[in-house]
Amino acid sequence: MHADVHHLLHSARASELQGEATAFRLPRTSLRSRVGWTLVEVGLRLTQSRDTAATTAPRAGAFRTA
Repeated sequence: MHADVHHLLHSARASELQGEATAFRLPRTSLRSRVGWTLVEVGLRLTQSRDTAATTAPRAGAFRTA
């Protein structure tokens, strides 16, 4: 394939892909806010898992030996 034909096909496909990508583009948010909300979500998950583990685990005084 000649270089000119290859370049023409590449540029046509690139423009098609750019057109399709604009339809799926997410709204731009700053990296700082995305990282911040991710940390909040992780913190909430960690606190929920600790609370449920603490309430479901038996206490040391609940066991009695004979």
